Amino acid sequence: MTSPLPPRVLIVDDDPDLRDLLSEYLAANGLQIESAGDGTTMRQAMARQAPDAVVLDLMLPGEDGLSLARELRAHSGVGILMLSARGEEMDRVIGLEVGADDYMAKPFSPRELLARLRALLRRTRAAAPAEQPAAIPGKHCFGHFALDISAHRLLRDNHEVRITTAEFELLRVFVERPNRVLSRDDIIDLLKGYDRDPFDRSVDIRVTRLRRRIEADPSKPEYIRTVRGEGYLFNPLGAQVRR
Repeated sequence: MTSPLPPRVLIVDDDPDLRDLLSEYLAANGLQIESAGDGTTMRQAMARQAPDAVVLDLMLPGEDGLSLARELRAHSGVGILMLSARGEEMDRVIGLEVGADDYMAKPFSPRELLARLRALLRRTRAAAPAEQPAAIPGKHCFGHFALDISAHRLLRDNHEVRITTAEFELLRVFVERPNRVLSRDDIIDLLKGYDRDPFDRSVDIRVTRLRRRIEADPSKPEYIRTVRGEGYLFNPLGAQVRR
């Protein structure tokens, strides 16, 4: 029986010393590593072989990391871990809004980056059919949508909707717990591999991104409703039932 290939990670950073350090450390811990110093070489590496995750620096020559993250997210569900030397709150907000799955401020511990990468890779690889537990149900239907757990797909009227792994896992949390108010802490606890972070708005940003996928009008959500002061409630009947 052939062993599965180790996860492939692309490091995009203009600091060659940091690229070499991370490449050596992550490779020694069982990951396949490729690196790039800018957006052009990142695209070339992506064209050769799609990675499972991208470690993407915010401050890059030419195109910055935010632009590249937005481009990656528009065309791929690849996991994105963003790095920034500044670590300011607004950088984190914008990074998450454009599609990053996680965020780390420089300087950081390579061990922590490895742990976060592994958590991200668990989420992105959890959809492989051979790895799915037998007890997982097939589909959850709501409105025109069907969330196919085993195939890791979201369908609208039998047409696939592009969705990231982070969005899929969040929607799965909601559809498996309909008509229940979930606090932000509840959601963090239920998202496997999601490290608790004092930056509480990360949950709200993920909900906002998911609403753009499934709501007719994200500013007036019918499926994922905000319960003021408590959290969020998923109503599978959408506009048919209002609370």
